[in-house]
Amino acid sequence: MKLTRRDALSLGLGATAASFLPLPALASADDPVAAWIASFTGGAEPGEGGITLTAPEIAENGNTVPVSVEAPGAAAIMVVAPKNPNPGVFQVEFGPLAAEQFVSTRIRLAGTQDVIAIARMADGSFVQTTRTVKVTIGGCGG
Repeated sequence: MKLTRRDALSLGLGATAASFLPLPALASADDPVAAWIASFTGGAEPGEGGITLTAPEIAENGNTVPVSVEAPGAAAIMVVAPKNPNPGVFQVEFGPLAAEQFVSTRIRLAGTQDVIAIARMADGSFVQTTRTVKVTIGGCGG
């Protein structure tokens, strides 16, 4: 195949024009929290109930905030901290032999914020709960 100057120019202009088209993945870049939640739920609207998020009301240090989530019958759990530099804190998948759908860990919080827990239930539905945690000393660099 012989590539002429005209072919190279039209190929370059076409690639440039294509780079200006909006991409679906970048459409939600304005709201990273919504993007994290949508990536987990597939765009489905989460309901209420069936999930318990336990976190302290006041955390003296944002570097180590204890958090536990329990969602009986869940296939996966995700926790989001909207004011963190990276809002997706963690995501856990449960296998069919899991004795209980419970996770407990310590997370970093940049400051006072609502921590959101979302569970994907075994039937494919989603449930969500929120807990406000007041942080006196931020854990994500401030």
